[in-house]
Amino acid sequence: MEFLGYTLRKLAGGIPLILGVTLVSFVLMVYFGPDKTYELLSKNPTAEEIAQVRAQLGYDQPFWARYGTYLKELATLDFGFSDSTGERVGAILQRTIPVSLLLLAPGFLLGNLLGVVLGLVAAWYRGGWIDKAIMGFAVVGMSISFLVVIIAFQVLFGVVLGWFPVRGWNVHDLPSYLHYVTVPTLASVFVALGYNTRFFRAVLVEEMQRDHVRTARAFGAGAVEILWKNVLMNAMIPIVTRVMFSIPLVVVSGSLLIESYFGIPGVGKVTFDAITSGDQPILKAVVGLTAVMFVLILIVNDILYRAFDPRVALK
Repeated sequence: MEFLGYTLRKLAGGIPLILGVTLVSFVLMVYFGPDKTYELLSKNPTAEEIAQVRAQLGYDQPFWARYGTYLKELATLDFGFSDSTGERVGAILQRTIPVSLLLLAPGFLLGNLLGVVLGLVAAWYRGGWIDKAIMGFAVVGMSISFLVVIIAFQVLFGVVLGWFPVRGWNVHDLPSYLHYVTVPTLASVFVALGYNTRFFRAVLVEEMQRDHVRTARAFGAGAVEILWKNVLMNAMIPIVTRVMFSIPLVVVSGSLLIESYFGIPGVGKVTFDAITSGDQPILKAVVGLTAVMFVLILIVNDILYRAFDPRVALK
């Protein structure tokens, strides 16, 4: 009951956030987005034909009425039809979101897991050559553009070595999935690992300087026990925060770049195409669902706080 009550309160508290994000994005789309009227008309349309098309697109309605319709679409998950393909937006998202999740999940999990491991090793050998080598690698990874990494990995693994495909998504079983997901995963891990390692190392170094860690060392506890029980488990709050709040960034910007350059038919590729073509129904759906996802992440993040630290109260 405590979790249910907290979840309901958090969802209610997230409504202003959703309204703010959707309102700003809707204003930008209405006043700065493309006008589809003349794309649907002949060369010399009459005033009556123009008015008919604008009514069909909903352009003749007041702003607040159009925004209210958008909120209704978000609440019912019925965003109408794509301007570009005529397919239902819901069907497009239902088809593409699983592809993006399968594509991004390995790189996201590996990037964070390896970042924690390297951060632990660097923190344990703080100031030594191992620490300096890990931090040097992290700085190199942070200094290279994601786009440059994608292109380099495509050339290396697809053209030079010919080990993996670097375009398309012909996945029908586990071997084919691993075949197509390897290069995007390596690229995303390479880019994220530097940022993750530096952050996790800073958090873990701070935790290692606390009294309970020095006491454990004084009583002869081993390195594995200290790092796992006394350091990592007590540093989970900032680690969980970092991991959870990086999800929207990975889903939005990561999928846009990876799917566009690898030609993978996920929600990022659909969003990129919608941006270039001005497909407002798809853009409204993606922006609105991203705001909802952010609110849900806030809820899960606070619940994980309580799971790792019972002293945290859900209020």
